[in-house]
Amino acid sequence: MIVQDHPHFCNMPEDMRYYRPEHFGEGFIEKSMVFLLPERLKKFRRNLWHVRRNPGDDAIYMPLFRVNCILALEPVPAELQGPFDVYPFYTRTTKTRSRELDYYVLFIFRDRMSWMRCKALVEKS
Repeated sequence: MIVQDHPHFCNMPEDMRYYRPEHFGEGFIEKSMVFLLPERLKKFRRNLWHVRRNPGDDAIYMPLFRVNCILALEPVPAELQGPFDVYPFYTRTTKTRSRELDYYVLFIFRDRMSWMRCKALVEKS
């Protein structure tokens, strides 16, 4: 995967969780979700983005919006259910007419050192 203008990225850890409303509104469901970050990743909460693949046959992904994050010590969001396991939530694709669109939530970084530190913490369970 290539993320446009972001040479470094990594997947969410499997121990990450999320809260969601009982009923999703219009648009991206991720905008109404709140992701619960493990404490070890608290320094990287601003690096978690929802990304999608560009239309066409190329394999370039582009960031759409920063996702809402909280830590375990913060209050549980009102009116939301959970927490739920993230996986396998992002293993499915969205199909629109003739093509499938891929959507992911990834940590994306502009510098290699931040990416290396986060990647080590993501892989540490």
